[in-house]
Amino acid sequence: MTRIALPLLLVASLALSGCAASIAAGVVGAAVRAASPSPREVAYSADLLAAAREACRARAAQHGAVHIIDAEQGRGGRVTVWGTVQDGGERRGFTCAYNGSVSGFRLRAIPSR
Repeated sequence: MTRIALPLLLVASLALSGCAASIAAGVVGAAVRAASPSPREVAYSADLLAAAREACRARAAQHGAVHIIDAEQGRGGRVTVWGTVQDGGERRGFTCAYNGSVSGFRLRAIPSR
């Protein structure tokens, strides 16, 4: 019985050592991913929101008096700013995308009541 058990033990330990190595590699990989944030994940930043508001305010000012309504930070540090501009009696809404600079600006009419 001992003569059969020793080879079986040897084969089993080889098979399990492959599993252990795989598990260890998975743990190390998870630790590395947790320690370094991906480029898409940017922490919330009040400074980033303020910069976006100012850049979008400057872009919207070309169309009249600006009123910023809201700003929201999304994935990858992209910020969307919403607001209105008023030129004379006409008021229009705008959406501004900011990603280090103004990367998109859309002006739309606000229907009168």
